[in-house]
Amino acid sequence: MAKLLLKLQRYFRRKPVRFFTLLALYLAAGSLVFLHSGFSGGEPTVPGSPRSPAAAEGPGLPYLGVMQLGRGFKAAATMPAGGRRHGPWFKSTSKEPAERGKARESGGPRSRALRGRSGREKEEDRARYVGCYEDNTRRRTLRGMSFFDYKKMTVFRCQDNCAERGYLYAGLEFGAECYCGHKIQASNASESECNMECKGERSNTCGGINRLSIYRLELAQESARRYGSAIFRGCFRRPENVSIALPASQLMLNMSVDKCVDFCTEKEFPLAALAGTTCLCGFPSTLFPLHEREDEQLCAHKCAAEEFESCGSADFLLVYQTQVQDNRCMDRRFLPSRAKQLVALASFPGAGNTWARHLIELATGFYTGSYYFDGSLYNKGFKGERDHWRSGRTICIKTHESGQKEIESFDAAILLIRNPYKALMAEFNRKYGGHIGFAAHAHWKGKEWPEFVANYAPWWATHTLDWLRYGKKVLVVHFEDLKRDLFAQLQRMVALLGVTACEDRLLCVEGQKDGNFKRSGLRKLEYDPYTPEMRKAISGYIRTVDAALKLRNLSGVPEDYFPR
Repeated sequence: MAKLLLKLQRYFRRKPVRFFTLLALYLAAGSLVFLHSGFSGGEPTVPGSPRSPAAAEGPGLPYLGVMQLGRGFKAAATMPAGGRRHGPWFKSTSKEPAERGKARESGGPRSRALRGRSGREKEEDRARYVGCYEDNTRRRTLRGMSFFDYKKMTVFRCQDNCAERGYLYAGLEFGAECYCGHKIQASNASESECNMECKGERSNTCGGINRLSIYRLELAQESARRYGSAIFRGCFRRPENVSIALPASQLMLNMSVDKCVDFCTEKEFPLAALAGTTCLCGFPSTLFPLHEREDEQLCAHKCAAEEFESCGSADFLLVYQTQVQDNRCMDRRFLPSRAKQLVALASFPGAGNTWARHLIELATGFYTGSYYFDGSLYNKGFKGERDHWRSGRTICIKTHESGQKEIESFDAAILLIRNPYKALMAEFNRKYGGHIGFAAHAHWKGKEWPEFVANYAPWWATHTLDWLRYGKKVLVVHFEDLKRDLFAQLQRMVALLGVTACEDRLLCVEGQKDGNFKRSGLRKLEYDPYTPEMRKAISGYIRTVDAALKLRNLSGVPEDYFPR
């Protein structure tokens, strides 16, 4: 034996490459054996782990449940201390259903629906799968918050977002759409119709075409059933036909803002109005448009249950917007027939084009297109992003182009103009931080910002001048006016697009105006990034654009463009 080992030692000393090759093969074989054990039915039991019988009986970490992992790998037996943090809605338990072990041992080919069901069983600790339900774009099954991600949607992400906002149900549709709500308002569908894989995890099912895979979120405690922070809308005079304008009501002798907001949220209304000891719920409408705010002192009547809160009066209502989504303006689709005219939504980069697209889609019910293709916007729900800009299936086309040939290819245009100081900073943030992100401090202080201003500031002026010169049937909309008087400006824009939008739909847009494309505003620069030289040049560009607008009998730029 010793002679054999000595011969091997001399052999490998002369040919080290073969030694390392043999060593690599040995390690690879060991790795295959280890991986094979991950697929087999046997699993080592770790003392004190959730799967250990001793852990089930004695003290230890509660079993929190696991996501279904791809390709048959087992979840880790223990959760490290620095692992994923779950919110208070995440209901823990020390018992694991026996069905999981049985499902793990059973083998053989399974349909996608069955694989999705096994994943749902593993989710049971934080959410209970309810079933596959019908959905309708005009009347949603779950009428709370919604969001889309056509690239990274997962069951956990949808559940987590709905639970954080206090909803009872989370539903997934079309592999990438997440809907939340407090009530299921549709009929069951066959499980086989919920057959689309999640975009972010193909091992789970995320509904189907007009079909929702719905989960009931298991809340750890009743106090976790908060409905998110309501938005204060103001003090308003009581409408004349209050029973029609605000159809749901409840007498509350111990009135508080939370109680009224919770009541209206449970009733699936986006508005909660406090009228002394009466809570009223409804939608913004022509009977109650929320356009004429009153002095808040008229609503300053103390709540019965909260000493430091105001609860309005019988004549003046204190109005809050709940977390319930107003779905009257959320349905969108492609044009049923080819558009008769190509309408551009033209703007300088950073002037709010994406936000304007969001508003137009809600106001008209039709998708907007783009001269370019931005995958991140498509993933966020702008489905017209993939269409060729000449397809004729979208209501208008986003463009930042300013050349004569490009401009003359459109039959009409909405020209969106924004204060250049704000537009330049917004585009710089987008370029270095994404659509709703922020540029790093180093970018502002480095050479990037001065070079950016030198190149982009002249373009801000030439972009507007070119569209005024070469554009056909140009409607000028100032970003600042759109923010200040959204209802009136949207009416102008929709009229140019040739679509009739009812007032109630436009009022719905007002309640959903921010969407997911507004920067938080929390990360404002603590200094003015514009040098005196920059301000001097930009002021000249502003005066040039102002003169060009007035030359065409249009109102000049807003006054706040000038005082810098």
